[in-house]
Amino acid sequence: MRLEARGEISRVWLIGAPFAAVAFTLAVAALFVAWAGAPIGRTYTLIFEGGFGSRFAWSETLTRATPLILTGLSAAVAFRAHFYNIGAEGQLYAGALAAVAVGGAAGPPALLFPAMMLAAMAAGALLLAVPALLRTRLGVDEVVTTLLLNFIVLLFVSMMLDGPMKDPAAMGWPQSVALPDELSLSKLAERTRVHTGLLWAIGLAVVLWAVLKYTTFGFAVRAVGANARGAAFVGVPVVRTTLLVALVSGALAGLAGAIEVAGRASYVTLDMSPGYGYSGIVIAMLANLNPLGVVAAAIFVAGVLVGADSMSRGVEVPTYIAEVIVAISLLSMLVATAFARFRIRWS
Repeated sequence: MRLEARGEISRVWLIGAPFAAVAFTLAVAALFVAWAGAPIGRTYTLIFEGGFGSRFAWSETLTRATPLILTGLSAAVAFRAHFYNIGAEGQLYAGALAAVAVGGAAGPPALLFPAMMLAAMAAGALLLAVPALLRTRLGVDEVVTTLLLNFIVLLFVSMMLDGPMKDPAAMGWPQSVALPDELSLSKLAERTRVHTGLLWAIGLAVVLWAVLKYTTFGFAVRAVGANARGAAFVGVPVVRTTLLVALVSGALAGLAGAIEVAGRASYVTLDMSPGYGYSGIVIAMLANLNPLGVVAAAIFVAGVLVGADSMSRGVEVPTYIAEVIVAISLLSMLVATAFARFRIRWS
């Protein structure tokens, strides 16, 4: 038995792979639900209703999906160039901290708001520039450096929240000062938490899709991702492309932190992100690294996470089933993608 690359990858395979992965994920997760002694149909119905069954459910799902779209785009653009950014979680926190630091300064909101967003993007981009330089100059594996930087950033955030940026009114809780109301993103619907950051995220997904598909930079990214040595042979600037990809990827993750602060939280805490950076990797893989697919995948994952909170109140299944579904979906997508690109030969 051996794996053989398909001569031409069918579009049906590539489009069907995410749906097959989701179907397999739900089938496997059903075994865990049955193991917990809960009715499978009832459990999945509650998850769906909790994530998509009402106006409130949709608003919570879209609110949760907003940072997931941005971290998903961050992973998608990096992975396209075979630069494996595992540090979006740290870049998100760096962006959030930079946004609060700039937003808390004195000045007119019309200037502070764009400065705040640019500072967040710069913080995320510069944080990822270090692993990119280590990769391109010294051959250091970016998976290790970006992953370890997550812990370094979280320790730095903890130091800042207990020190210079601590809110005096927080009563001992590690929390930054809040942004002024003038720097908050407006709501898209009354009496909900969904905000205009969602439009930013969807707009960036469309822009990134167009850039990757129709520009010379997008061609260079695809070429480096397909074969870096071959791309260098035909004149593609591999090092420059990798560095630019790293800056874009880090900036998107940093912007996710700023939008989460300006749109929902108003301040930085150590539990501000329930793993948005890591979930972005799953979303990028479910979307097959397609920026437009990232939007749909982020809404699906957000709906599962929000629906699981509602489901746990109706049946005796813990909310951790949502994390199981997300984890299995990543593994299922990897297997489905492998079958889309390779066939099994038994001879």
